[in-house]
Parts: sequence; structure tokens; C-alpha cells
Amino acid sequence: MQAQRSGPMSVLRTLLASLVLLGAGGAIIAGLTDGFQAFTTETARRVKVRAAPQLMPAVALETDSGKRINLADLRGKWLVVDFIYTRCVSYCLALGSEFAQLQDSLAGALASGTLQLLSISFDPQHDTPSQLAGYLQRSGSRGSGWLAARPLNNNDLNRLKQAFGIVVIADEFGGYEHNAAIQLVDPQGRLVEIVDPDDQARVVQVISRGMAQ
Repeated sequence: MQAQRSGPMSVLRTLLASLVLLGAGGAIIAGLTDGFQAFTTETARRVKVRAAPQLMPAVALETDSGKRINLADLRGKWLVVDFIYTRCVSYCLALGSEFAQLQDSLAGALASGTLQLLSISFDPQHDTPSQLAGYLQRSGSRGSGWLAARPLNNNDLNRLKQAFGIVVIADEFGGYEHNAAIQLVDPQGRLVEIVDPDDQARVVQVISRGMAQ
């Protein structure tokens, strides 16, 4: 029996079917990656925060001076937040240096009380107020507008980690592996932006734009 030859219509149908499959596959990938923007968990987290700012929990904190505050008490001003532990000799040292420099570049907003830098420890059992004060000193804090604090219990710590998307894993040396970023919280208490720890220009840009609105 003679094999049937493929005519122009058969070729066209095959081409159209391939394009449909390609389009469907692209739509699935786009949906899974927030419109091709999010190809990693961290990127997806940042895209989600920008699209839908999240209200941060009202949790109690103890500061480097031993004062008790609540995260909700800081609403009404912009917050620049990072998560650290004072024994860290890598990411946290770098974050501390970045925050010290932000004290200079955002000095006006800090002096006016419309902005607060806040470093939160995820190692509260070790990071007492004196340890937190030592961390600020080692990081070169200018002494104004920057608080270091720890949550008062594990339940509040877990709420903070979940709300801010912080992942902390104990390592074999008694320390922790953790994701490092700068989190920006608006005066309504909503997490609105997550920035790379060395991108001071972006931090200043978001804060300045927000204050001008």
C-alpha cells in the first residue's frame, strides 16, 4: 500500500498544533513564575511583596538598651529592617556596615523621626541587650535612628520569620545559615519591598519616593 504523502494542509495543521502546545506551555511557565519574573523562591517572594504588600505582625521586642517595644509602636514611620545574629561573621557584619552607611545617607529622615533602622535578632537566647549593643558598636553605628532588638519568645520569632520570609538553618559550627536582605516597611506597617543587602541606592530610592507621595 502506497504511503500517503503529506500535503500543505497537513503541514499547516502540524505547525498550528505545535504553536498551540508551545503557547500552553508558555502560559503554564508564566503562571508558575509570576509572568516570567520569578525563577527562584527568593525572586518570587520579592515579586509577591511588591504586588501585594503584607501587614507585619504586632510582636513585642526588647531593644539593645533593654527597653520593651512593640513592632506596632513603630507604625507611622518607614522601617528599614534586617535580620541578624550577633555571632555571625559573614552576612551580618556586611549588613551592619550597610546600615551604618544608611545612617549617613538617610540622616535627614532619621533625624525627623520619619524613619527607623531596625536589626532583629533571630537568636534571642544568646543575643541579650548587651550583645545587641555590642553588635551596633562593632558595626559602626552613629548612635541615632538604629535599634537592634530581639523577640521575647519563640512564638513571636516564628511569626516574624514567616511574615518577613526569613529562612534560618543551624549549621555544624553552632551558627546559622540564613537569607540576607533589607526589608522595607511602610508607615502603615506593611512590607512593601525586599532589597539586596548591598543595594543602598534602591533603599534610598524607595524611601524617598514613598515619603514624597
